[in-house]
Amino acid sequence: MGDNEQVIERFRKAFESGEVGQTSRTFLEESTDDFVQEWPQSGERIAGRDASIKINEMYAGATGASPKLTFRRALGAGDVYVIEATIDYGDGTPVSYVGIAELRDGKLAKITEYFANPFEAPAWRAGLVERMEPVSA
Repeated sequence: MGDNEQVIERFRKAFESGEVGQTSRTFLEESTDDFVQEWPQSGERIAGRDASIKINEMYAGATGASPKLTFRRALGAGDVYVIEATIDYGDGTPVSYVGIAELRDGKLAKITEYFANPFEAPAWRAGLVERMEPVSA
C-alpha cells in the first residue's frame, strides 16, 4: 500500500469513528504545511492548518451542535480521491458530504468539500427513474 492509500485509509478510519473532531485532527495530522480547505457552497477558503483547527475547535460552541459522521466510501487513485459520507448535525437530517482530496507526497494538500441536504424527488420524474433508499444519517 503506497503513502496515499495509507493516508486515505487513516481518513476512512477517522470518518468511521463518527466524530468530526477526530476526522479534522486526522486531516490536519496528514496534511501539508500549505494545506487548503475549500467550501464552494459558502464561498470560503481556509488557508493553513491553524485556521482549520480553530474553526473546528469553535464549531460546537458557536453552533450548539456536535455533528456525527457516517462513512460511505472512498474512491480514487494516485493523487486524487473522493470521500463520501453523511453528516447528522444533530437534527436527524442526513446531509450528504463529498470531499475531493488532493494529495502530494503522501500528505493531504487540499480538500474541496460539498454538503447537500436531502430533498424530495419531484413527481414528474417518477416514470423515468428507479427509486432507491435515500441516504440515512
